[in-house]
Amino acid sequence: MIIKKFTAKTEKEAVDIAKRELGEGVVVMNVKDVRAKGFFAFLKAPMTEVTVALEEESERYTAAVSAINNVIASSQTKEEKPVQSTPIIQEEPVKKENSAIEEKLDSLQYLLEQQLQKPDEDKEGKDNKEEEETEIDKFMKLLHNTMLDNEVDDQYAREILDEIAQVNKPNMPFDYALANIYQKMILKFGMPSCITPASKGIKMVFFLGPTGVGKTTTIAKIASIFRVDQKKKVALLTADTYRIAAAEQLRTYANILEVPFRIIYTVEEIEKAMEDFKDYDYILVDTAGHSHQNTTQKESMNKFIHSVDGKAEKEVYLVLSATTKYRDLISIAEAYREMTDFKLIFTKLDETTTLGNLLNLRLYTNAELSYVTYGQNVPDDIEEFNPQSTVKQLLGGKH
Repeated sequence: MIIKKFTAKTEKEAVDIAKRELGEGVVVMNVKDVRAKGFFAFLKAPMTEVTVALEEESERYTAAVSAINNVIASSQTKEEKPVQSTPIIQEEPVKKENSAIEEKLDSLQYLLEQQLQKPDEDKEGKDNKEEEETEIDKFMKLLHNTMLDNEVDDQYAREILDEIAQVNKPNMPFDYALANIYQKMILKFGMPSCITPASKGIKMVFFLGPTGVGKTTTIAKIASIFRVDQKKKVALLTADTYRIAAAEQLRTYANILEVPFRIIYTVEEIEKAMEDFKDYDYILVDTAGHSHQNTTQKESMNKFIHSVDGKAEKEVYLVLSATTKYRDLISIAEAYREMTDFKLIFTKLDETTTLGNLLNLRLYTNAELSYVTYGQNVPDDIEEFNPQSTVKQLLGGKH
């Protein structure tokens, strides 16, 4: 396995250089910004460093693991991740004390109080009813507008605030009301529900979703963590026979990790894989990233998913982009809900400043949230969904 770094003004230029030197088969493993060194470095624009991999059949597993660990080490030098990092697998939720909640809310409460204390330029135009509005009423309106700014659907924002209004009292301190809302929203999100081992035998894990959301990269991240960090036996399958590039990308990751990889075309081939890998811990299955409106392909996928029923434990994950419009997310979720229950994985959190859709779809589908991703780095840029930091952002706090 060849692991090499290339530096250029943009990611595209660096990748083009890598392809010219190593060939079209390179896979991007890591991307980061770097600054020039030296006395006049501050005068130079930052550059983009791309780490690529190219498989060689003769490489041993130890060399592959070493390369992946180098990628992990380099990606961990980033200045900041968009959301607070948590372990990829947790045995049980971490209990939070009241003091921890207050600590999380300190900056948010100060922000809200400062906005409430701003002079009201339109006061003369208000009627008496609005002038008599209490500070807690203004506080609740401010929270409502903040949630809308973060693209929480108005229906859900009102439902949450209405529930809190039932226990609010006149002259209630802001921190008490804010803590109530904070805890209420965390309860609505629930704790993350991620991939767990089968009670017996293999665990079949299917990944669904439309094109362009990052299913293949997400699978590679999860497989890397299971294989390298947790020393689990993992096999990779793909039913995506429509996009050759996606299959080859997953094949390359499989070769890096030295785990089995197969392209499957029929239900019989899935059953054969289950028999061949019956001593494995996980079989991760990538599915075709076609349009959710394609009836023929949906029927084919439905057969694949249910072919393992009664033969092995399975989990199904719907992979969605956090940048997708809520109306489209509803349409996608409805299409896949017709064939199976699923848990939610949200990708591309690094490409949006609003996370309201995570709450919207959680409440609309009642499907549990599991992982979130925020970049292309493998096996980094993935973690378990963190309800505390997400709620804090939705209420206007800093992540």
